[in-house]
Formats: sequence, C-alpha cells, structure tokens
Amino acid sequence: MRRKDRERSPEFAKEVLDHCSYAVLAMVNTDGTPYCIPISTVREDDYLYFHCALRGQKIENLRANPAVCLTAVGRIRIPEDEFSVQYESAVVHGTAQEVIEDAEKLHALRLLCKHYVPTNMAHFDAEIAKDFPYTGVWKIHIEHITGKSKPITDES
Repeated sequence: MRRKDRERSPEFAKEVLDHCSYAVLAMVNTDGTPYCIPISTVREDDYLYFHCALRGQKIENLRANPAVCLTAVGRIRIPEDEFSVQYESAVVHGTAQEVIEDAEKLHALRLLCKHYVPTNMAHFDAEIAKDFPYTGVWKIHIEHITGKSKPITDES
C-alpha cells in the first residue's frame, strides 16, 4: 500500500466488510478480460458468502478461475470545504468456491437474510422452501485483506 498513513488493520477491514451495503467482486472472464459485479455479502470468520443464480457469466468465470478480488466501501463523507473524500474501505484477495452442501448453503442464506432483512426473518423458511433449489451460494476464503481510510471527521 502506497499511503501507509491510511493503512488500517485487518480487523478494521473486516468491520468495513461487516457493515458495507454491498461489495464489488472482480474476476477474470474466460477470454481473459476483466469482469466485476456488485454483490451482497456476509462474513463469517475468514469467509464471505454471497448468493447468486445457478448459471451465468459470473458462475462460468468462477468455475474457470476461482481467484477473486473484492472491494467494499464503508462510510464516506465529502467535506464541503475540501477537495477530498473521507472514507473507509477494504480489499480482499481470495479464492471462491461453490457451496454444494445443503446445510452450509442454508446456513449462509440465513446469515445473509439476518444481515440484510433482520426484521423479516419470520418469513425466511417459506421463502427458502420455494427458492432453495434455484439459488446458488458461493463463499470466498479471505486469503489476504487490507483496510484503508481517510478518517471521517464531524459528520454534521
């Protein structure tokens, strides 16, 4: 990292992942060109889970080359009197793997729903019952993580 004064701990980076609204997953297309897409993630230990369709460009890419990079941005603030942005971010390098065991897949979907729609968990079982066979789940093993920020001041 070039700006060592903005480097943060891996724990800081994990907090950014835990609170971000979405992250951007980068991978390589099967023809070697770059491809990235926003995804909703949830972290458990050193894994990030996300749900997806069972087919498509992202799935083809991950099966051909599971090496990925994921970027998440936490809070930001643009001060009115500066030409700068105050921010929090995390970058993960890792390996993606399809979750094929039903128990782990269900666990990951439950984690995702608790994270994004905690007030609607009473309907979780019914939704899962009808969509489970058509829902893919992947996990990214966090092999390297960095955090960075320009500290956010006075958010008034």
